Amino acid sequence: MSTGEGRGSLRRMLRRLTASEAEIEAQQLQRDSARCGGVPAAQCARGQVASVTGRLRTVVYTPRTNQPALEADLYDGSDVVTLVWLGQRRITGIEPGRHLTAKGRIAVRDDRKVIYNPYYELEPST
Repeated sequence: MSTGEGRGSLRRMLRRLTASEAEIEAQQLQRDSARCGGVPAAQCARGQVASVTGRLRTVVYTPRTNQPALEADLYDGSDVVTLVWLGQRRITGIEPGRHLTAKGRIAVRDDRKVIYNPYYELEPST
């Protein structure tokens, strides 16, 4: 091993020792997303068709007068994409903490990335 490789390993080890729990989780989610072929949410742009893999942070039913919706925040370690299922009150398997891959066209609502009625695949529970 060269001296440069040794320093790189030492830096990685020190980063792991000093990183917060949130930073470690974000790094793991980013690795999982890349392994599943997901596009980092931070790189998604309005109008782009994207596949994003991550963990559901929140799931909320939002009753509205014109159209109720189920909304879930999907976090992949780089950013959050809000998934919105119009006309739904509950979807089996869509719950906080669940890992999934969502595919659809990125929209922006209130400065937040959104995918309406995404195609999704639940990842196996670990």
